[in-house]
Amino acid sequence: MRIRHTLGLLAFVGFVFGHDLSRMLLQRKLQKGAPKLPLSRQVGARASNTFNQITNHFPNDPFYGPPPTNETFLQNYIVNDTFYKTGGPIFLLDSGETSARSRNSVLLTGVIAELAQATGGMGIIIEHRYYGTSFPELNLIPSEGLSTDNLRWLTTDQSIADYAYFAQHVSVPGHEDEDLTAPGRPWIIYGGSLAGAEAAFTMREYGDVIYGGISSSGTVQAFKGYPQWYYTIQENAPQDCVRSIEDIVDKIDFLINTKNTAALTELKAIFGLEALQDIRDVALTIARPHAQFPIGNPFFYPTNSWQELNWDPNAGSNDFFVFCDAVTSTNSTFSAVDSQLSKYTDGVVWKNLGNYANYIKTSVVPLCPPGVDLDSNECFGTHNMSAFADPFDLSGNRAYIYQSCLEFGQWSQGAPLGRRTLLSRSIQTDYSQRWCQWSFPDGQFNKIPASPILERWNKFGGLRLQADRLGQVDGGIDPWQYACVHSPDGFKRPNTLLRPYYEIKQGGHHWDENGLLNITVEPDFIQAIHKYEIKFVNSWLADFPKWRAGLSL
Repeated sequence: MRIRHTLGLLAFVGFVFGHDLSRMLLQRKLQKGAPKLPLSRQVGARASNTFNQITNHFPNDPFYGPPPTNETFLQNYIVNDTFYKTGGPIFLLDSGETSARSRNSVLLTGVIAELAQATGGMGIIIEHRYYGTSFPELNLIPSEGLSTDNLRWLTTDQSIADYAYFAQHVSVPGHEDEDLTAPGRPWIIYGGSLAGAEAAFTMREYGDVIYGGISSSGTVQAFKGYPQWYYTIQENAPQDCVRSIEDIVDKIDFLINTKNTAALTELKAIFGLEALQDIRDVALTIARPHAQFPIGNPFFYPTNSWQELNWDPNAGSNDFFVFCDAVTSTNSTFSAVDSQLSKYTDGVVWKNLGNYANYIKTSVVPLCPPGVDLDSNECFGTHNMSAFADPFDLSGNRAYIYQSCLEFGQWSQGAPLGRRTLLSRSIQTDYSQRWCQWSFPDGQFNKIPASPILERWNKFGGLRLQADRLGQVDGGIDPWQYACVHSPDGFKRPNTLLRPYYEIKQGGHHWDENGLLNITVEPDFIQAIHKYEIKFVNSWLADFPKWRAGLSL
């Protein structure tokens, strides 16, 4: 759900326009950037501010153990009041699994800026607890860092309670002379991916405080594993590339299943990965262009994948297509390698193995620091238990793996079974689940469950979740679509202004979040969703006085 901000693998961004060549060429044109045109609006943002947030909103819940040492912590937030007019709405952006500062562009040129400009509103980014600089307990117990005990207030329930409490109590610098708080003022929360799920959950739990919400690619359905992530790629990526990888993976799995040690040793050498002990580490390393893989920790991946493709010329990367071009190249330089392992597969040639292996050897393996053992956790190995348990990793990686291990689980993706796959079937959830126990040894007051407690996430409604004044926007080629309300397995519903239900057919992971200074050069389908978001938000705002009056009855 992550976006290649190097913080977590559940938040990526995805994109491709379809199978036909003309759309692919258009996608690549977009990747090269839009023309430089005059700015259409003035933008700016204030410096970061801090808010005294409650550490534990549920002091009587035994789940959290004894009271925190620090009853409050400083939660970071950023304000953009460029378009604000007295009495206007407040648009609250949940930063999700990254710092508030890394989302700053959304206040300046993205959906929040466009909504604020259209309504005379104020944009605010609130930093998710345990990300950026918003750490409960850490300032009082620096010697323990993000220990298992000190992470026990990192739950979805606590996070969405943060947003309601913030909206009810914040006093924005420079606007102390007016009461901006909810529910007296219309607050509308926006989030994408994990934050999109939290925006939807906030509306379910605190709809009497937060007036409206937009959940973009909200991953509202939790799974222990998520092999569905690969389905979208298999359906929409260049098919010659997909078939080549699937065929090679089938043959690798045959060698693994038959325990052909000699063949597997030769295979590892072909990819330049002979130093790796665990064949599963090899399998995941060569899947880098398709999946997220731990290099140093479970949330850093060195090359851009399908999810990093984006319509926005200021974001994303076309590395996925560079990879596919390399794998399916007709250059015969590496074709001899295609026959090297045929002796183990009844003479069947491994088409494009040479191209595939060359890409890994030249584009992935060199990313390991010089002189460092390839089999170490710093590179491509995953079996050093102590390397996972660093409590002083404040980058966001540790917080994200904790959330995953505790509640939503999708990060531990296994290969799909019973169908063609881009990832070796040797990779199943037990392979990555072990990182949970390694990362979070039992504390005095808290321990990680043996398996994620999915009910803590799914209790809000899962794929059937909906609420008044909750817009649900998804992307039709998003690899996370099976966890979103537009899932092929989901509950279809009408699209209304009160309960918007909108799929960007050509869209990836929360693509509506981005925007350009010159709106007119945004792709038509992005302009369309932004106009629709402005339309349904304006319809909500028209009804706000009636809603507010109803609260006092």
